[in-house]
Amino acid sequence: MISIRRIYMIIGAVLLAAVLLIVAFTTWYTVDESDQAVIITFGEVEEGISEPGLHFKMPWPIQSVEKLSKETFSLKFGYSEENGEVKSFPKDTKMITGDENIVLADMVVQWKITDPEKYLFNSEDPEEILYDATSASLRSIIGSSEIDDALTSGKVEIEENVQELLISLMEKYDIGISVLAVKLQDVDLPNDEVRKAFTDVTSARETMNTKINEAKKYSNQRTREAEGEEDALISKAEADKTARIEKARGEVANFNAVLSEYEKAEGITEKRLILETIDQVLPGATIYFMKDDGSTMKYLPIGELQKKKKEEPKPETEEGSEKNGQ
Repeated sequence: MISIRRIYMIIGAVLLAAVLLIVAFTTWYTVDESDQAVIITFGEVEEGISEPGLHFKMPWPIQSVEKLSKETFSLKFGYSEENGEVKSFPKDTKMITGDENIVLADMVVQWKITDPEKYLFNSEDPEEILYDATSASLRSIIGSSEIDDALTSGKVEIEENVQELLISLMEKYDIGISVLAVKLQDVDLPNDEVRKAFTDVTSARETMNTKINEAKKYSNQRTREAEGEEDALISKAEADKTARIEKARGEVANFNAVLSEYEKAEGITEKRLILETIDQVLPGATIYFMKDDGSTMKYLPIGELQKKKKEEPKPETEEGSEKNGQ
């Protein structure tokens, strides 16, 4: 028979081997580059480890290690994707816009764990809280936006507002999650009839905007042409003004010169002015003197005398006569 002492020795050896195995396998751990870890001592977080490599700790159950990923996660709101198949959740995505229209909106949220301690112990299900906060943020922003903005050009602004509101909620909940980005995947109308009606309204609005733009283009073109004509008329008027001023200045200078000569010799200047005026007014006229009895007498035909003088041959010089004599 085996003695009791031997049994105790066997049990002690087994317990010692178990303790040694526990110590051997629970006093060290490794952290990958994509992971972060926290040391928990009797349920209380002692420190966080983010440096990769081999690390040591107290054996279990004194200390334990929780590893969390440092990668960026994607939260799909309103749909799920498995094996290439997309499944929608209309109850989550159906919401009312600020102008009382119904739209279906889904979104992707990029997030990561920035505080492992808070992520592990400040909430039971941090991802569920993030999902609900995303729903609340998106519904709040869509509810204050018009349907045209949600379906067309206002998506970027909606994304920015949702991200800002969601970040503030995560800071308030303090669950160790940071939101990096949000992206609206799809915003659509609930059925075909509504989509067709909205498409017709959008087409009519685009046609109206096209006509308005064409009218503005024509108006701007005509305005530029009118401004060009105005500038041309103003330039011409300025040129005429300058020419008239210069002409007036010349006439004034001429008058002052004549006046100066008139003051020096009144009689001679007066006769010269009369003759110059007659020459300008009647350049080809024949001069006559009128007698008191009304008869006329032709006098001094200057024009004919000048004409005859031009027609007479010029007298030859002495040198020319000598050459002809030879």
